[in-house]
Amino acid sequence: MPVTSKTQTHLTSAAIPTRDAFFEPLFARQSAWPLIEPGPGDAELELIFDAALRAPDHGRLRPWRFAFIRGEARVDLGEILIDVAAARQPGTPRSSHENRREKAFAAPVIVALGASIVAGGPIPELEQMLSVGAATMNMLNAIHALGYGGFWATGIDTYDEKLKAALDFEPDDKLLGFLFIGTPKNQERTAFRPPRAQHFREWLGRTSI
Repeated sequence: MPVTSKTQTHLTSAAIPTRDAFFEPLFARQSAWPLIEPGPGDAELELIFDAALRAPDHGRLRPWRFAFIRGEARVDLGEILIDVAAARQPGTPRSSHENRREKAFAAPVIVALGASIVAGGPIPELEQMLSVGAATMNMLNAIHALGYGGFWATGIDTYDEKLKAALDFEPDDKLLGFLFIGTPKNQERTAFRPPRAQHFREWLGRTSI
């Protein structure tokens, strides 16, 4: 029976599943590169995007602003990437930036990760950007659960105002990176996970005043 808000119960330590249908894919998720066809279709993208909209959202500000690019639109994206690279280096010939076009075809689907920040209010801007990060992580988990690969990248284009404007984000929006989605070319790669003890500790209360 599916667990709902009405039927959910706490599990005893003895009953906590470690490798069930939920935890197995979660523990196996990793960044995948390079990414090739096929990419997710419309129905799968809806699942991925719906997962994003379940991210924590302090103040219900809904700061998530995502633009996804696929198909022939990647041709225009490639031209834009060349244009903004040339604008960053005035005096260089546009042809010298042709390699930038490759980024537009690095995956079947590319999601530009934007944040619409409410400044000066009670919710810190950092918390709003963290909500976009949480939404992106939800997408990465959903991508993996559907059998695809995802790669979250930033780089110089992320912080280029001309690129942000070309992708039709609002002037006050922040671009936080790009999520590349497709089928992993290398299916054999396994991710290293560090020991828990290096990153988690139990705080046992105050030891001194």
